[in-house]
Amino acid sequence: MKKVLYRNQLSNFLGINLVAFMLFSVSLFSQTENADPVKGKQIFNQNCASCHSLDRKGTGPALRNVAARLEEEGLDSEWIYAWVKNSAGLIKSGDSYANKIYAEYNNTPMTAFPTLTNEDIDHILAYTSAVEDKPVIAEASGLEGGEVVSNGVSNEIILGALALVFGLLVAMLFMVNKTLRNIATANGVELEKENAEKRLPIWKAFVKNQFLVLVSVIFLLLTSAYFVYGYFMQVGVDQGYEPVQPIHFSHKIHAGDNKVDCKYCHSSARVSKTSGIPSLNVCMNCHKSIYEYKGNPEGPSKSDIENGYTNEFYTKEIKKLYAAVGWDEENQKYTGETKPVEWVRVHNLPDFVYFNHSQHVSVAGIECQTCHGPVEEMEVVSQHSPLTMGWCVNCHRETDVKVEGNAYYDKIHKELSKKYGVEKLTAAMQGGLECGKCHY
Repeated sequence: MKKVLYRNQLSNFLGINLVAFMLFSVSLFSQTENADPVKGKQIFNQNCASCHSLDRKGTGPALRNVAARLEEEGLDSEWIYAWVKNSAGLIKSGDSYANKIYAEYNNTPMTAFPTLTNEDIDHILAYTSAVEDKPVIAEASGLEGGEVVSNGVSNEIILGALALVFGLLVAMLFMVNKTLRNIATANGVELEKENAEKRLPIWKAFVKNQFLVLVSVIFLLLTSAYFVYGYFMQVGVDQGYEPVQPIHFSHKIHAGDNKVDCKYCHSSARVSKTSGIPSLNVCMNCHKSIYEYKGNPEGPSKSDIENGYTNEFYTKEIKKLYAAVGWDEENQKYTGETKPVEWVRVHNLPDFVYFNHSQHVSVAGIECQTCHGPVEEMEVVSQHSPLTMGWCVNCHRETDVKVEGNAYYDKIHKELSKKYGVEKLTAAMQGGLECGKCHY
């Protein structure tokens, strides 16, 4: 009798727990079923991506299928909400799993996100639970099976057609010449024949004509002087200089695609004479979490493939950064074994020229692209402007100084406006052409 009673109690207990588990699973599924992974990706990138990635440990754990992993630990969505909104509070409450995660990641508490709603967190969970999308190479990129496929007529065909047309023209001219000679012979017209014995060689006829000799000598001297002058004027002018750097850095990706402000990396341009080369720690602010380049979801373009700029190429350059800064990816810590990066300078003014970035960037409000060109479009940075004295002087003559809202210019603007009788003042009107401004 007792065995039967015990068996009934056990079956009831198992049945109740099975129902509870099913209800828990259904409730968790129903919460994430209506969530939007697209919104989740946007929220994830805004709030989580600096410390987490989906498939790799960073400052925090990898979050791919985190909901399923927590479900295996017996934790429901309410625990996730509490952790995201206030992880420190959950740790202090004595929660075993919260303290386990806290200890595993060097006692570094997760940043609290009290402003995120439960719905926002559900969207993030839906994104982390979504099946990983593999990049699809678009047909428009001209790639098929990793090979370059031409979408139009190849250059070889075009060149062959042009060569054929040229050959036909030569043949036609030859035939026309022959036909005209035959017509002249048929009509009794004698063709003039050159008499080599009576005619002087061309060079002797030229030497005997003193006027032609004088004109030719003057022409050659002027031409030579022009090219010599042009050559010496280009000494020290490195416009178009595009050196290869020890670690490839794509301004097109950082400043263009990702809209990173120039002055985030070159922060000293606002307050210093020089713009400065950012330290590798500035790079690691982002690349602690960005350990690979995933590129365009539609796949690399034809030009990128031809130039070798593939996802694998960029990822290898990130590994060079890690080696230089001494970053241990696996353990997420610095080893202290650093290697200096020998960057190649692109813009280099002579030592006798003074140029202050802060005066132009902060005071004058000049955009970086004014001198450096469309850097956000450059895969490899090159010197866009000539940076010659004439180029700088012309800028001072043509550029109006921004005096509005700047108390420093109030008195100067008033006095110089009376002197020149204008409201707008150029840098030249304020002494911008004085030698001592740039040469000292």
